[in-house]
Amino acid sequence: MKQLLATLTGLALAAPWIAAHAQTTDYPSRPIRLIVPFSPGSSTNDILGRGMAQRLTAALGQQVVVDNRPGAGGTSGSEIVAKAPPDGYTLLVAIAGPLTVAPSVYKQIGYDATRDFAPVARVAVVPYLMVVSNSVPAANVKELIALAKSKPKGINFASSGVGGSPHLCGELFNTMTGLDMVHVPYKGAGVATTDVLSGQIQMFCTGVTALNALVKAGRMRPIGMATLKRSALMPEIPTISEQGLKDFEVTSWTGIAAPAKTPRAIVQKLYDALAKIAQTDDMKTFVQQQGAELALLGPDAFAADIKSDIAKWARVVKAAKIQPE
Repeated sequence: MKQLLATLTGLALAAPWIAAHAQTTDYPSRPIRLIVPFSPGSSTNDILGRGMAQRLTAALGQQVVVDNRPGAGGTSGSEIVAKAPPDGYTLLVAIAGPLTVAPSVYKQIGYDATRDFAPVARVAVVPYLMVVSNSVPAANVKELIALAKSKPKGINFASSGVGGSPHLCGELFNTMTGLDMVHVPYKGAGVATTDVLSGQIQMFCTGVTALNALVKAGRMRPIGMATLKRSALMPEIPTISEQGLKDFEVTSWTGIAAPAKTPRAIVQKLYDALAKIAQTDDMKTFVQQQGAELALLGPDAFAADIKSDIAKWARVVKAAKIQPE
């Protein structure tokens, strides 16, 4: 009897491990929901997310279904994933804003960006480009700094909204140079771009996709890429970092994250699938067509990158005295 009880007790204790092991080895055994925290077609992130879903479906042998959940600057959809069961069947198209900027610019979000997610992979980045109106007598970083210093509060820079990456790009430039350029927020990048073209706004920093054609047509002047190395999309334009502002970097990245406590084996299986996809010419071409660059990071490196960016933008938000909303 004692031996029987011991056997039954052992089986009972082993049952959760056996169930978890089966769940992991059989994964995925049903469709996966991929949350995009923005509206359909509203951004490069949505398009990249759909592209990843399509290719993961083929790689994993299960349907990866895109579920758009917009709201609150991407934090609403991100919160859904943070609170989902950690079984690998609810994933997030992880985006820089909701995970690294939102913790500093919102008073409350429904998750902790470092504690409530299991980063799977950073897949692509959209490089940011700093430009000035053709009416501005500056052609590089050194000349823009000298001009701004000669005209305190006389240089305005546009953004597509308070607390977004274009806003923080300008504030990072202010912080690193000691300048006092004036932020002018717009409701979207399109109107901001129009005012830069007309000369009402002097400077703008946003994703290269929105500015590439205008710069090549000579309708606005590039100051520098906000990347650590030159972009393959516009290799002729020097980086801001190589022009003297060492380590100046602003990009918009896109990746995949799962809820915290998702089994490591599932995270690894997802990463392996994405890493294999990233090596294909099909994926390379697709990403480049969206004005982005493949920039794969694994789970641990992606987690470290998120943590570093949260600290970086918290310092910039504090220095710029941006009030959390």
